[in-house]
Amino acid sequence: MDRERQRILIVDDMPTNIRILGEALRKDHAVSIATSGEQALAAALGGDPPDLVLLDIMMPGMDGFEVCRRLKGDPATKSIPVIFVTALNEDLDEERGLSLGAVDYITKPFSLPVVLARVRNHLELARKTRMLERLALVDGLTEVSNRRSLDDALEREWRRARRSGTGLAAVMCDIDHFKAYNDNYGHGAGDICLRQVAQALARAVSRPGDVLGRYGGEEFLALLPETGLEAARDVAERMRLAVYDRALPHAHSSAADRVTLSLGAAAMTPDGEHEPADLLKAADQALYRAKKAGRNRVDGKED
Repeated sequence: MDRERQRILIVDDMPTNIRILGEALRKDHAVSIATSGEQALAAALGGDPPDLVLLDIMMPGMDGFEVCRRLKGDPATKSIPVIFVTALNEDLDEERGLSLGAVDYITKPFSLPVVLARVRNHLELARKTRMLERLALVDGLTEVSNRRSLDDALEREWRRARRSGTGLAAVMCDIDHFKAYNDNYGHGAGDICLRQVAQALARAVSRPGDVLGRYGGEEFLALLPETGLEAARDVAERMRLAVYDRALPHAHSSAADRVTLSLGAAAMTPDGEHEPADLLKAADQALYRAKKAGRNRVDGKED
């Protein structure tokens, strides 16, 4: 599907309503159809979820109220806007629909221009909301994940690894002698350096599911699901070389003539004896050893 065209799921068991709404909306949107509550849930939970649902209430089997309740009760679909388009025009029905989490309630027979205007407004609001949510999880300077996003990802991936019995690795890295860089080149140059380092690291940590973020200051953290220590060391070395090969001049570093990284790798298989913080502590200890050994290198040990 063309992702520039927002997707609308029309849920109605009446072919006439589907035809009227579908023909009007297909000019500007990608439209999919469901004729029952069960089909609607399957479509919403599929690999390409809709950006908005137009939902009838009176359908055989599962009605629209139950569909809305299930959509709003599932973390994967709760943020999808739902607009009821229904013949039920009592205030109690509208109150119930809105209480279940619908963003709007349109009664039949409907005015097509009004429906299109409301759809347009709710899609735009949803787009802006998603954009703000993404911005809240991105570091404004480097445009990689921020500390809040990393904390959320660590908790999420730790729980997932514990359920599946797989490993979870972390690579903590620090720009060598960054204070000296700022002191001698200026904080503006330091900001440019941080952005360039982040860009290099983002290309090195590119496997689907991996998470890279700015942990704080000149520190970056990579979280690597389903990864053991040896593989984590390999990723860390790739990260180190990605920055080293950028050849960003740093005449005030004792590690090299350019900007370099020290990195610490750690891996665990989550169990009842450890917490997510233990993984970060192990990676941080490995980072400390890398710095102590001369910087511009990777350290990692079994935990």
